[in-house]
Amino acid sequence: MGKYIELHLHLDGAITVDIAKKLAKLQKIVLPGTTDEELEKILTVPEDCNSLNDFLDCFGLPLALMQTRKGISEAVRLVAENIKSQGVIYAEIRFAPQLHTRKGLTQEEVVLAALEGMKRSELKSNLILCCMRGEGNEPDNEETLKVAKRYLVKDGGVVAVDLAGAEGVYPTSLYEGLFRKAAEMEIPFTIHAGEAGSADSVRSAIQYGASRIGHGVRIFEDPEVVEMIRLKEIPLEMCPTSNRITKAISDMSSYPLMDYLKKGIKVTVNTDDMGIENITLADEFEYLKDSFGLTDEQEKDILKNSIEAAFTTDKVKGELKKELGL
Repeated sequence: MGKYIELHLHLDGAITVDIAKKLAKLQKIVLPGTTDEELEKILTVPEDCNSLNDFLDCFGLPLALMQTRKGISEAVRLVAENIKSQGVIYAEIRFAPQLHTRKGLTQEEVVLAALEGMKRSELKSNLILCCMRGEGNEPDNEETLKVAKRYLVKDGGVVAVDLAGAEGVYPTSLYEGLFRKAAEMEIPFTIHAGEAGSADSVRSAIQYGASRIGHGVRIFEDPEVVEMIRLKEIPLEMCPTSNRITKAISDMSSYPLMDYLKKGIKVTVNTDDMGIENITLADEFEYLKDSFGLTDEQEKDILKNSIEAAFTTDKVKGELKKELGL
């Protein structure tokens, strides 16, 4: 089995049928599907998904299973153990604390529960807290920054923040103030950009000071942004299967990952929502080999990029490189 680094994985998008059943049993929640097949239909996205917004509909049940301390903690542990069994040796798991407060938990309590679950897992991992694109949730996003700052570490906990949600509806340009504040607070951040939004969304994220770009698949629309990403050595957290399913790229035969790699852009490969897509990181690399001729040498380059892009210490990066023979 190969060994992998996962930098872009949503907790609520990583809930498999097996994990959902365990979380439901733990919290005495009655699941909507009576068979595994019915449950899988609810948890996984159909092949005829039309857009990112359709894709986002699949998060309903996973979120319902993570509204208590026990549910959140155990979800993080189970997801970490699951991807560890698939060859992942380091992961950054991201989630939006504001989406887990329906039953009265504060964002801080949500984060503490997630940290507790992370520490009960044997996988080397860190947490990224997502702010959300949306209407009228500015106070929630500000609270996410405060909690991130309170628990920020270089490794072994909360290491960065992010901006997730419907990029096409709520452009990155609306969040300048939020990320100027994150920069002032010295919180590292990545931003979902250039997925449902244009290359201009990526330009905004770079201007705000993003250390990495979530997806960034559409930078090819603007050669100036491509050059900016290359010169500044800003890594792209690319997620091929997700981009195919959400139609971030209409024709996968022209998927730009290999082109970016050849241009010297710091490409990383990730699953995004491995539960919803029903894939593993090994599947992603297999897909790139079969469809685009990715070589073993290029895979090593991608893994090296992932280690260098990780929100962790030089010591941990050194250990990961050693484990991967890089």
